[in-house]
Amino acid sequence: MALDYAVIAVYVLGMVGVGWWGMRRATTRSDYLVAGRRLGFAMYSGTMSAVVIGGASTIGGIALGYQFGVSGAWLVFTIGLGILALSAFFARRIVRLRVYTVPEMLDLRYGGSTSIVSGVVMWGYTLMLSVTSTIAYATVFEVLFGLPKVGGVVIGGVIVVLYSALGGMWSITLTDIVQFVVKTVGILLILLPTALVAVGGLGGLRAQLPASFFDVGSIGTGRIVTYLLIYVFGLLIGQDIWQRVFTARTPRVATTGGLTSGLYCVVYAIAGALIGSAAKVLYPNLPNPDDAFATIVTGLLPAGLRGLVLAAALAAMMSTASGALIACSTVAQNDILRRGGVRANRVATLALGVVVILIAIVVDDVVAALTVAYNLLVGGLLVAIIGGLLWKRGTRVGAIASMIAGAATVIACMLAFGLLADQPIYFGLLASLVVYVAVSLATPRTADSVLHNWEQRLAGASA
Repeated sequence: MALDYAVIAVYVLGMVGVGWWGMRRATTRSDYLVAGRRLGFAMYSGTMSAVVIGGASTIGGIALGYQFGVSGAWLVFTIGLGILALSAFFARRIVRLRVYTVPEMLDLRYGGSTSIVSGVVMWGYTLMLSVTSTIAYATVFEVLFGLPKVGGVVIGGVIVVLYSALGGMWSITLTDIVQFVVKTVGILLILLPTALVAVGGLGGLRAQLPASFFDVGSIGTGRIVTYLLIYVFGLLIGQDIWQRVFTARTPRVATTGGLTSGLYCVVYAIAGALIGSAAKVLYPNLPNPDDAFATIVTGLLPAGLRGLVLAAALAAMMSTASGALIACSTVAQNDILRRGGVRANRVATLALGVVVILIAIVVDDVVAALTVAYNLLVGGLLVAIIGGLLWKRGTRVGAIASMIAGAATVIACMLAFGLLADQPIYFGLLASLVVYVAVSLATPRTADSVLHNWEQRLAGASA
């Protein structure tokens, strides 16, 4: 394991070093929050791919493959669909707005303050999203060092908080590019072919697993629909994703780079399901499906390569965690506390990073935590955001009412039916939509001057 430790150590030190270097570039608010809005195609597509493929997508995706076979790909596949839809239909307009947050966009569209309500909902989503990836650190560090969960969460969390707080989006973008490369090599080019060879290829999988493992619908229609609602729509409106869109140099970069990233997610989804299926053949009696990734890595790969693949898992977790953390900090400072400046943002990122670590210590289920995050986001904000983009009759009062109704319904349903139940997102979206339409029609139209300013900004007029 000494060689594995050396590989991981080099990777971790490299991330901190990049964060320190990024601090020297993040001298303005725009640099710190959106990397100066000047990423080209290669950096943009790499950082977008890194942020959406995180710990839940890697550890959770392989765990679902272990349980359901190829149908386990649906989790990451729907994430890819969300990025494809965002890039094809909305990315160009989002870039032209030149805002920093989703709540800021809502204020611009509705002509008044909606950011307290939308900011609190978005803050809750980004906080829990960061928690999910931080939880996943424990799996890797337990394999590497035999650490208990608390130790793994603290070590991984401190690393992410350190480089995120130092250089903001510049540091995160630079580390994301490294993480994207490590992730691609480790998971797609090393672990996937090694796992397939170990079980005799696709033919070996078919011979040794039940037919249900090759049924794309075996995970269940209800879960597939829930994934589509939560992740496709969630990726359309998440602050962590929009903040990456804001970094694009041009609308064209946001579109082409995003489409490339979406296709990468589809490939990653299939890879995770196949790796999980191979783990089921090789290690059929694991007590916890979440252990499938670490078990197959330690069981199949030699020293050095094992360290690289474990570094790839860390890369997946760190990229999502850091993106969600900077998004959480940005919303808190820009929309809730309304404080600007690089120093204030660094302090907020550091403080929220500590909160994330503490929550991750007491929460156990990665997929459950991710589901809570997306339930809050989609149930609370989807209708107000998409309604604002597509329906001119939507009003500020209608938007605020829909956010409150949707978020409250989601929380109540999660308490009543359970965190992983399908009902929260269905009822939350229904409540949000009904309230949005009813209240918007019952309140005065948005002023023509507000809508004119909105249309001008969508067309690319300067802020």
